[in-house]
Amino acid sequence: MRTRIIAFANQKGGVGKTTTIINLAVCLASRKKEILLVDLDPQCNATSGLGVPRKEGGSIYGALLGNGSALDKIQQTKVRGLSIVPSEVDLAGAEVDVPRADRYLHRFHEAIAPVIQQDRFDFIFVDCPPSLGILTMNALAASHSVIVPTQCEYYALEGLAVICRLIDQIRTGGGSTSLDIDGIVMTMYDGRTHLSMEVVEEVRRYFGDKVYGTVIPRNVRLSEAPSYGMAAVEYDPSCAGAKAYKKFADEFLRRHAKREAGSTTADLADQVQAPQTEKGHDVSGVTSAEPT
Repeated sequence: MRTRIIAFANQKGGVGKTTTIINLAVCLASRKKEILLVDLDPQCNATSGLGVPRKEGGSIYGALLGNGSALDKIQQTKVRGLSIVPSEVDLAGAEVDVPRADRYLHRFHEAIAPVIQQDRFDFIFVDCPPSLGILTMNALAASHSVIVPTQCEYYALEGLAVICRLIDQIRTGGGSTSLDIDGIVMTMYDGRTHLSMEVVEEVRRYFGDKVYGTVIPRNVRLSEAPSYGMAAVEYDPSCAGAKAYKKFADEFLRRHAKREAGSTTADLADQVQAPQTEKGHDVSGVTSAEPT
């Protein structure tokens, strides 16, 4: 097993970031993948959205300051195969404390390193705050790639441009040199409006196959599910939003299977040479902002 760390980030709030990370994590766990979700957002939405109680000292805050590791904070959720490092409101203090520490950009990487060494998880998903502060920068510096949930509205391209610049800064500034956009997932799609369709087309024109084919519709069940401490794919598996996230999970796994196959092929090619050299998007079922 090779653990892959993926940050879910967008500096704009209310774009479906936490809804996306929760539903993808639950879908992958149901497909026999071992997932760790690290809630790095002091708002604790991923924590409460999975029905995990918030408690003082339960987050990765102390580990970011060198007091223990993320291993000490892992909890099993009610979903088999899905574990979480929960958040707490006090994690907001990390925005002040972490920059005062040595190697401040690498504090999260050092805290999560013992978890990676265990090689227990297929994926570690990191729910970043809706900002470009020190917590988000730490998450990006430790990650292999980023998924950017993006609302189908006209400010989407501006937000994506900012994320792309930050990724470049992390790569060149001593963070993860291989950091890249895993994919952009369009959320809150309303097929009844030209706006949603135009925004998806515009984002696809700029970012090509970086944009996931599956789009996530506006759906009231997606909003209701967190109040029950459940992902929408558990709360109402037959609703339009849940069906879209299941398709998204399938697409995610196909992409990563292809990436792993490519990596294996590249590794084999390197071994052979060593002695010598020392598009369309899936909007089925989401043509309207159906509430069920």
